[in-house]
Amino acid sequence: MPTDEQSEDVSLSARNADFPGTYASALSEDLRSKFEIHSYRNAASILSGSFPDQLADIVSALEEFSITKSMIRQPGGSKGPIAKYVDTLFPATWTETRIAADLQVRLLDARKKSSVLSEYVREGYLDGHRIDFLSDRVALDLEWNSKDQTYDRDLAAFAAFYEAGAIDVGVILTRGNSLDGDFFRSLGKVLNKDGTEGAKDVHSKFGASTTWMGKLLYRLDAGRNGGCPILAIGITQECISNE
Repeated sequence: MPTDEQSEDVSLSARNADFPGTYASALSEDLRSKFEIHSYRNAASILSGSFPDQLADIVSALEEFSITKSMIRQPGGSKGPIAKYVDTLFPATWTETRIAADLQVRLLDARKKSSVLSEYVREGYLDGHRIDFLSDRVALDLEWNSKDQTYDRDLAAFAAFYEAGAIDVGVILTRGNSLDGDFFRSLGKVLNKDGTEGAKDVHSKFGASTTWMGKLLYRLDAGRNGGCPILAIGITQECISNE
């Protein structure tokens, strides 16, 4: 059940997600017990069948993935310790990518297929959409603790890449539902940059309107990913050490 930090206006059921049994062979039981996993539009099966190398990279990163409580307590800034850590888990073949495309338009005489009535180019038809990691036709974004509207930006980027034929599947790594208000309260105070305890409580940084799985599932169930298959992976308490 959602806590006071995880408001009731979101779906925790993943009602439109793929049946877990359909992708059990793609993701081991150990990974499925370590992470909260939801596949939409056969994303896991697509990864397994069409992109085994990229899936192997993702599986390797998830198997190695382990963050500490002190990392969570540290200040974030433009790129916090968890984002920097995730950067180290993927090989250099996974690159941050921006898409840009112009649209060439031709109006044809319907009676004479070879007759062009007019043509023009709409410059910047696609521009500004970014993805954290791209390898071949697989995209991956990390969302640890941003405003939940960031999911709309991510899903719009995935949809733009997908509709342009640049990717076949997207992956989002984010906070799972088990990282709730009670968990963050248990962490006490935030840490200052010098490692000393600050004045604010950790849980004050992780409110209802930040990026956690319930906010993502709400959007995926509503189809905001367009036609792009999405694999949603939630970080759980099993991924966190006591350091």
